[in-house]
Amino acid sequence: MEKIRVFLVEDDPAWRTGLADYLNREADIAVVGEAGSKEEAIERFERCEADVVLMDINLSENNLDGIDTALAFADMRDDCCIIMLTSLTAQDVIVESFSAGAVNYISKANFKEIPDAIRAAHHRQSAIHPTAAAALRSEFLRLKQEEAQKLLSPAEKDILRLIDQGRTQSQIEQTLHITKRTIKNHINRILKKMGVKTSKEAAAKAKQKKML
Repeated sequence: MEKIRVFLVEDDPAWRTGLADYLNREADIAVVGEAGSKEEAIERFERCEADVVLMDINLSENNLDGIDTALAFADMRDDCCIIMLTSLTAQDVIVESFSAGAVNYISKANFKEIPDAIRAAHHRQSAIHPTAAAALRSEFLRLKQEEAQKLLSPAEKDILRLIDQGRTQSQIEQTLHITKRTIKNHINRILKKMGVKTSKEAAAKAKQKKML
């Protein structure tokens, strides 16, 4: 049986080791690379032939640098599926993760779901997470219909409609005959038009909360 190759990016060495051991017990999954920081991840990812990446959102305290690392990975390769590992539930962070190219994200508390999420991502069956779709929809509905008609292009409206329907990225590619990179670019433009915070803004907000 050909195993799904997983690259694990997590700054907590104990959690990283435990998760790697847990995944390696699956008959069809093999952890082929690990990293504990953004710099280490980028360096090792270039030499690692992985099918799926598990990416911790915070690789250093409250910096959301996992999102930046996902963007760097997407620039290096567009055929690797990224799943975000997180304990964060803020909608702006979730949506920003999706816009960075993640196909799914799993709470660390629900680690038992990770093997099935890896399989779904590898087979291009990951639905865009309902929370992300809800976040986009709520931002869209926040705008007046007239404003939305002016702000969003026909292509952007098509993307948003398919996300709201729970379509996978593969289904969106096939339906609209566009690439994954084009989808990500459209999402980024939608988010900017809707005023959704960037990852840097979200990180600054998280730091500010911690200081209070």
